[in-house]
Amino acid sequence: MTLAEMAPHPSVTVGVLASREEAFPEGRLHRPPVTRLGGTEAPAYVLTNEKRGIGLGTKRNTTKPSGDRGTAVVVTDRRTLCLVGGGEEDSVIEVPHDSVVEASYHTGLLANRFVLRTPRKQYHCWAKRSTSESLLSAAAEYVEERTSETPDEIETDDGANQLTYRGQPISRENHPGVPDEPPADSAESDGADSDGDESRDRSDATSAEDGDDSRIQYRGKTIDRSGN
Repeated sequence: MTLAEMAPHPSVTVGVLASREEAFPEGRLHRPPVTRLGGTEAPAYVLTNEKRGIGLGTKRNTTKPSGDRGTAVVVTDRRTLCLVGGGEEDSVIEVPHDSVVEASYHTGLLANRFVLRTPRKQYHCWAKRSTSESLLSAAAEYVEERTSETPDEIETDDGANQLTYRGQPISRENHPGVPDEPPADSAESDGADSDGDESRDRSDATSAEDGDDSRIQYRGKTIDRSGN
């Protein structure tokens, strides 16, 4: 049996794994996803997108595939492998399940997102609008079942750091002095960077009580909340 045949969900196809999709004559990616899997690693779910890649830290700070390339997010029994086709090589971001604090998803009029949160980072994996909610829900549940009670932070400097307060995401509105959110990419001007989700993202909604020993951090550095 092939890896696609053994996968628990039909989103895992030979075409995506081997980068042999009709819509991408030159390949969605430079290197087929299957070549990045470990010897016994098994893919379980796959999310794809043609125009967007991965939101690092916030959904506005989204990478984009280059030219005729695309994005593939492969959820395996060990990790979530995010692959974005670039001009000369693919961007690769991996989020081990034992580093995940929470897996969730958002649906909207323009796009869907599969969201992974670690103790200090957050990843927004964009999925095409036609992706079913049942697939997103199943992938999130699958990852949550494999998380650790004491998740390890991802040490790689991949730009996915989020604003945190006592280990939880914070909102800029409630904390003066917090730096502005990274600028949105050009796709936002035509609505392509908005998923149409009317509910508030968990990454922006959390606030907490002030404390003398508390620290607000941005990219690992303490933030001055005095507004100076």
